[in-house]
Amino acid sequence: MLINRRVLRIEWGQCDPAGIVFYPQYFIIFDTSTGYLFERTGLSPAAMRRKYGIVGLPIVDVGARFLAPCRFDDEVLVESEVSEWGRSSFTVSHRIMKDSQLALEGFEKRVWAAPHPERDGAFQARPVPAEIIASLSDAAGSSTRTVQNPTKS
Repeated sequence: MLINRRVLRIEWGQCDPAGIVFYPQYFIIFDTSTGYLFERTGLSPAAMRRKYGIVGLPIVDVGARFLAPCRFDDEVLVESEVSEWGRSSFTVSHRIMKDSQLALEGFEKRVWAAPHPERDGAFQARPVPAEIIASLSDAAGSSTRTVQNPTKS
């Protein structure tokens, strides 16, 4: 599977009073990382919605296992990949590495969701297009994306 990598620095606002990342912040990192991974299809999230007529990729299950704390000013590597494809759902696995050590691993199970044809405001799962699966399953194309953070003062 294709792995998207990005480096980021833990910011003050992501931390609790002890200077450790407040756990919900990891789910924001996961969500952002999934967005970057799906940009590998060549389409922005808005363009993907227009092209395929979807409302988005809602989460139906999420989890994390915390192995080592990340703290204010730590530089971490986030690795994200689709680890499982279903007909209309998929699981994105995330790993956060700190100093080459696994600090956290987690997942998001998402659904390829389109507007429901009969219920206004509702959505329904649709099959994930084959070209999306193919573009994110290319094991030869992993990359690193560096997220620019303000320099330390």
